[in-house]
Amino acid sequence: MIKLIITSGPPYSEEVIINIQRKDIDNICPGRDEEKNQFNKDWEVISEDSAEVEPQPEIILGMPVSDILTPADRYLELFESVQLERVFTDSKTFADCAPLNDPQQILEDFRRLRNMPGFNLTQFVASNFKYTSIEKNDYVSDPGKTLTQHIDDLWPVLTKEPHEQSPFSSLLPLPKSYVVPGGRFGETYYWDSYFSMLGLAESGREDLLHNMADNFAWLIDNYGHIPNGNRTYYLSRSQPPVFALMVELFEEDGIRGSKRYLNQLIKEHDYWMDGADALEPQQAYRHVVKLPDGSLLNRYWDDRDTPRDESYAEDVETARGSSRPASEVYRDLRAGAASGWDYSSRWLRDPHRLASIRTTQFLPIDLNALLYKLECMIASISAVAGDETTSARFSQYATKRHRAIDRYLWDYSANIYRDYDWRRQRLAAYTAAVVVPLFVGLASPVQGAFVARALEKDLLSAGGLITSLHNSGQQWDSPNAWAPLQWMAIQGLNAYGEEKMGAELARRWLTTVHDFYRQHARLVEKYNIVGNEVKAGGGGEYPLQDGFGWTNGVTRRLIALYPGIVD
Repeated sequence: MIKLIITSGPPYSEEVIINIQRKDIDNICPGRDEEKNQFNKDWEVISEDSAEVEPQPEIILGMPVSDILTPADRYLELFESVQLERVFTDSKTFADCAPLNDPQQILEDFRRLRNMPGFNLTQFVASNFKYTSIEKNDYVSDPGKTLTQHIDDLWPVLTKEPHEQSPFSSLLPLPKSYVVPGGRFGETYYWDSYFSMLGLAESGREDLLHNMADNFAWLIDNYGHIPNGNRTYYLSRSQPPVFALMVELFEEDGIRGSKRYLNQLIKEHDYWMDGADALEPQQAYRHVVKLPDGSLLNRYWDDRDTPRDESYAEDVETARGSSRPASEVYRDLRAGAASGWDYSSRWLRDPHRLASIRTTQFLPIDLNALLYKLECMIASISAVAGDETTSARFSQYATKRHRAIDRYLWDYSANIYRDYDWRRQRLAAYTAAVVVPLFVGLASPVQGAFVARALEKDLLSAGGLITSLHNSGQQWDSPNAWAPLQWMAIQGLNAYGEEKMGAELARRWLTTVHDFYRQHARLVEKYNIVGNEVKAGGGGEYPLQDGFGWTNGVTRRLIALYPGIVD
């Protein structure tokens, strides 16, 4: 049941508001009549007199916008030397270091000393910087505890509190506490956080849900979008837009009303659609591409075309393996990071060569499905708020996107969703990203059935849902499985009448996570689910990370939804 709290009284009576809402169901998002009828039946409308009034968004005072220079911008040739000479094994380590002295003085000292006999770069860095990339803690897992207990115990370990820091650190301070993924990822990450929040809600940590959503709203208000993470070097890009899903989670769990974040949802949409009005067919600007028929769809993008601060040496090496201009390769690497699928064969011209990456050339099915969801949410919340004009406008956006997705991203010969190569004007990769249209309610019943059969035939394994059909060596490909895709697949299948398959996928995934936990007393970022043995996932630019926020969140939620499988 969806519970909506309706404010009665002037200028509308309760009866008028109810009529507006029920009328708007038909216009808010394209859908099927049987679902609209059921939605009408399930609606419980509570007047203001019998419900707690939703508070207005808190105004966070005294929280300055941070200095936004990235370490590469601040330290120039010093940064380049440290990264290319591999002072640290992981490029992210230096990007996350905090200076012990004035940065300009450090740079001047480096320029003065670097050519002197006996100069040691490693010692120079150690004398001038504090290493903060991976903070040590005293937590030791107890193998005797159940998986549920282990996850509940981990939330405090993965929680970061606001604190004073160096004004020249790459870390962007946030006003409230937040959960980090774990391992080398000691900051908040945008799309990771939604999946962590699923488990936080189940663990009774509504306080952290409130705080994290308020942090993201604060980032939108102060930086114009939610960055990849709260680091200065992440400000030039975002990640899959899941803020609307966070808001919906609040509504579903009865934690907080959705109207609270309407302005930020609209601002996020503005960010993704920036420049759309000025485009001609077959032109692109930032995240938006205008197709030959005038349709608008979106791609992943990063405003910078330089090596990533956190993967500087790796990006330089990758670009050297391409005949394209290095700036183009860097942009596509950055856009691939914005996708959250960093990296996958779906972005590569040659599935086995990262240097062939072309992320900005593709219109991803998952991104456009999530933006459809965002448009639907804005339309719906605006209708509840009595703003018919905004509701109608975003309803129209959603309708147009829906039509464009069906035209360009649905493969009518194979009956499956695919990404679309807008430069070559042809369909591209088929991956587990096809679960997202089901998860957000975009697919028709027929499309949903086709997707379910394709998943069952191609990607369902003994341990869960494989990410793609290619074993490319990249981490977002076979044989790896990731918690976010399992969650969206299970929920999407259930929404389209495939509850049996959804339950079976949940059983397989929970068994994978539980068996690995019993062997190693930990949860990890990704799992290798091909073969008879449960193993940690491999591939990618960095070693496997423990923790792990979104694995914890999805697993905790699924344990509650499917009791008796584990614990």
